[in-house]
Amino acid sequence: MTTPINLNKARKAKARSAKAQSATENRAKFGRTKAERTLEEARAEKLAKLTDGHRLDGDPDKQG
Repeated sequence: MTTPINLNKARKAKARSAKAQSATENRAKFGRTKAERTLEEARAEKLAKLTDGHRLDGDPDKQG
């Protein structure tokens, strides 16, 4: 004869494992360290300055 199992505990254990799995997926999807965020912001700022530096003054259609 097999040992009986508590269905409440089995249900809760299954829910905990599903929650842990979704947390792992979210960490991989959205989780970034502060260093990564600041590096990305610095790169975006540098790119914006570079493109602004190459921008022509005035309207290009009016220039002949």
